[in-house]
Amino acid sequence: MSDAAQQLDQPQNTYGEVQKLLCAQFLTALADNAILFVAVAMVMQGALQGDWYVSALQGCFLVAFVVLAPWVGVFADTRSKPQVLMLANLLKALGAGLMLWGVQPLFAYAIVGMGAAMYSPAKYGVLPELVKGDDALMKANGWVEGTTIVAILLGMVLGAAIADKSIYAALICVLVIYLISAWVAKWMHALPAAHDKKGVDDGIWTSFKSTIMTLLQSPRARFSTLGVSLFWAAAVILRLVIIAWAPVVLLLSTSTQISLLTLFIALGIAVGALLAPRLIPMLYLSRARLAAYGLGISVLCLTFVTDVWVARFVLFVAGVCGGLFVVPINSVLQDIGHRSVGSGHAVAVQHFFENIAMLTVTLVYTWAIASGVEAVSIMWVLGITVLLFTLIIARFLPPVSSR
Repeated sequence: MSDAAQQLDQPQNTYGEVQKLLCAQFLTALADNAILFVAVAMVMQGALQGDWYVSALQGCFLVAFVVLAPWVGVFADTRSKPQVLMLANLLKALGAGLMLWGVQPLFAYAIVGMGAAMYSPAKYGVLPELVKGDDALMKANGWVEGTTIVAILLGMVLGAAIADKSIYAALICVLVIYLISAWVAKWMHALPAAHDKKGVDDGIWTSFKSTIMTLLQSPRARFSTLGVSLFWAAAVILRLVIIAWAPVVLLLSTSTQISLLTLFIALGIAVGALLAPRLIPMLYLSRARLAAYGLGISVLCLTFVTDVWVARFVLFVAGVCGGLFVVPINSVLQDIGHRSVGSGHAVAVQHFFENIAMLTVTLVYTWAIASGVEAVSIMWVLGITVLLFTLIIARFLPPVSSR
């Protein structure tokens, strides 16, 4: 992780803070994905009933991002963001503990979602406070995304592997990792609040609406907000549909085998995230739409695949396209937010829109699976939707834009 910090071209005291952030992010993302595949293992072992349960679990996680969006941005920007990271991880640990103690997983995972909703504005919002300049911000985002993907890889594989042997042991591991991540965040130096509470006095919803209107006045911010919503909506459906598609088409029978399959899309995202600063600098944001087109085409190609290794290759390509797409639009939105409404506010608005999209498609997917719609048909719809919506949201984006 020291190499990540050294490439940010920042003062020496910043290197250590970036390293700590990457460490905390790695641990919390590791636990986030492990706990999901613990639930997948519970379904496959018969502890939880119904193929719809995993998507319902995902929906409970996403609700918090939508409901809490007006508050979490203000919370992150009016406090030291490392402190917010610590508190968010403690809340996630509470959710994992409730699941360990036998509380209904849908409720327990919703608590984890509340912690994640609090965590994200602080995680992304702290980057413009730690690094300066477009290139450094892009590199920082690339390393955060890359670190997250490595954690996703390990979280999926380790979570599924341990849960296949012992659900109880897997949940204990998740709880401990959340607590360690909270400790690492506490270890970061306290930062001053990015903004005071001025502007919130008129009411949280009025302030949130004003933040949305301010951001959406910029074509680049509109493209970033809607683009990241499209990406994560596609990502959540792709992850869910793979869980239903792999046992039928590829004849995979355990959560470990499925997690190894989804590993390749995560690995591709990591590669794309690291390539993004070179291929799609912030000034040339419009290039990101080409990566989104590639993502849509990759999903369509997946509908013709019946071989495991071919599926892994196509998923890797889809992941590369996804990483190339999401890093530039994240960086642009953070930069615009930092210079206007506050980076935490901007990330909260971004998460509000993307999680409405994710929650909507999760509900539609749950209904489709419960109604007997085949996974291949869902993939067709997903690929075409990505291509169509990319065309729409990129139509009014200038080819090259200054700030």
